[in-house]
Amino acid sequence: MSARGAGAEGPFAGFGPPRRVDGGLKARSTRGAIGVSWWSRRFLEVLESFALGTRLTRGRAYARRGQVLRLDVSPGRVEASVQGSRPRPYPVTIALPPFPDALWDRVERELAGQAFFSARLLAGDLPAELEELFAAAGAPLFPRSVGELTQRCGCPDVAVPCKHLAATFYLLAEAFDADPFQLLHWRGRSRDALLGRLRALRADAVGSAHGTDGTPVGGSAAVGQATGPSDRTPSDTGPSDRTPARLPSVVDGARAAAGAARALADLPDVPLTGAVDRFWVSPVPLPDRPPVLATGPELLLRQLGSPAAAIGGPGLLERLRRAYRAFDPG
Repeated sequence: MSARGAGAEGPFAGFGPPRRVDGGLKARSTRGAIGVSWWSRRFLEVLESFALGTRLTRGRAYARRGQVLRLDVSPGRVEASVQGSRPRPYPVTIALPPFPDALWDRVERELAGQAFFSARLLAGDLPAELEELFAAAGAPLFPRSVGELTQRCGCPDVAVPCKHLAATFYLLAEAFDADPFQLLHWRGRSRDALLGRLRALRADAVGSAHGTDGTPVGGSAAVGQATGPSDRTPSDTGPSDRTPARLPSVVDGARAAAGAARALADLPDVPLTGAVDRFWVSPVPLPDRPPVLATGPELLLRQLGSPAAAIGGPGLLERLRRAYRAFDPG
């Protein structure tokens, strides 16, 4: 974090109001709080918890007037241009170290092990449990204090965050609202890289749970090999004498089971005749809170992200979002 003091804004009153901007990035919220999703609000809590007073108020005003000209998110770094009272916009940078690849590998394996997480991510939503998963891995998803962020602005104000940085924070929160993968991208994983990795891990888990002939590991083929075909009689093959196969908890000697295999691995083998009355009952307790998929009218826009600047950039994305909402019959 840059070494700026907490000086008053009085000396800067002579610079006058900010210059008018055409085509800037405007906050969708026109009054009240900015940020509607749980993840954008959690992000802004860090900034707002310091009660920075008028700088936050003026930062919100800048965000709503469209004074932010550009906002780019990359791993560990956010860059923006904010138009103030001077002719040239101020360059703004907010940096936060991205998570290392080893930690992302651990998180991705945890995500791939539960279809619930994959379904929510593919729907463009972040489940609240994701924050707990990162915390358990020793890497909080959100900065715990503003001191963890390295902030830079080219304006003459000596305070951090200044109103230009505050405006960038608010626009960044709305960018996270529109596309939660931007938050994960900032922490080190792009949408394509993350979803591609999850698909690969889940495909590996499914393939590992089946033999080369497509038969589930520990299934009927494995039972046949254990008992030997010559040792079985027609009466031995009746459904009442078969024992349900149990998926292994470890595949290939090292890879942990994922998905259903993880939930079923430690369950005891129960003869079918002794489990008929519980056939339609879940073998493991279900979560108290059922999954809720965020499938609003602009889901496609959230999946695709902002178009290139040559065809309209974030401005076109916002116009399309308003059109989608206007046409939404619900």
